Order: sequence, then structure tokens, then C-alpha cells
Amino acid sequence: MQWRVHGERPIYQSEWVDLTLVDVEIPDGPRFEHHVVRMPAAAAATIVHDPDRGVLLLWRHRFITDTWGWELPAGRIDAGETPEQAAARETLEETGWQPGPIHHLLSYHPVNGLSDHTFHVFVADGATEIGPPSDPTEADRVEWVPIDELRAIVDRGEMPDGFSLTGVLHALVTGAI
Repeated sequence: MQWRVHGERPIYQSEWVDLTLVDVEIPDGPRFEHHVVRMPAAAAATIVHDPDRGVLLLWRHRFITDTWGWELPAGRIDAGETPEQAAARETLEETGWQPGPIHHLLSYHPVNGLSDHTFHVFVADGATEIGPPSDPTEADRVEWVPIDELRAIVDRGEMPDGFSLTGVLHALVTGAI
């Protein structure tokens, strides 16, 4: 059953996020306003995989949830940039490693009942170390993690970031890494 949209009005707008109230009606049901988080830009992440070293990860703190965890290099897709270009740029900025050839793994909406945000996940075949990260505020440390340890990180709940967790699990299940 498809809900009918009668319109929407902004509550708050910025370059990062918009909050709107959408006037919707459920078939044979009520009409009401639903909060929607609109994201002006999508995001891209890269699973940088090297058969000998494993996967390149960031160990970082997220103040919103006050949690530490392992994450993929990822970030916002800038205007005029393709998801692939953003994935490569974010990887280099956050890790100091230039990813090898990048292949699309999956795209999804992480909270499609509340937001229109889109995540794109890519797999890179290896990487070349260029130097230190150009944005050292992104992570406490950057490490290559062997695949067996990556599975243990997931099992221990040390990858609380949904973007990273979804991409890594999909890659493990499909054999992409």
C-alpha cells in the first residue's frame, strides 16, 4: 500500500540536514504530518581490501552516541562529485592511503522510514600509502585489520557504525572480501 503525499513544509534547513513535516495519508486511513529528515548529500564509503593485509579501518569516537568503534573511511559526496570519486577522496583524506580500483558493492537508505539519506559502499582492490591523513581529526588511528580479526570485531560489537557494519557484512557474505 502506497501512502499519498499532499505536500511538505520545512521546519529547519542547513547545508547538512533539513527537517520537514510531510502531509501524508494512508490508504483507507488517517491523514497526518510525518517528520522527515532530508539529507542534501549522499555519502560514500570504501572497503579497502588487500589479500595480505586485510581491510583498512579507522578507530574513532562518535560524540553523538559517545561510542568508540571501527569504521570504514567514508563521508559526504560533494557537489559535482560521483559516489566513486567521493569514496576515493574520503579514503585518501582519512587514511593517507590512495585506494586501488574501486567497484560498487551496494547502495541503500539506512533509515528509510525517517530519512531519504543514501549510502553507497564500494570495495577497493588494495591501496598505496601516500602519507599521513590530510584530516587527522577523523580517527584516533588507522590500521589494516586481517579478515579473521574483522569478523571478531563484528562479533564483539566493535563496529557500531551502521554504514560500516552493513558494508562489511555484505562484503563478507557475498565474498567481495
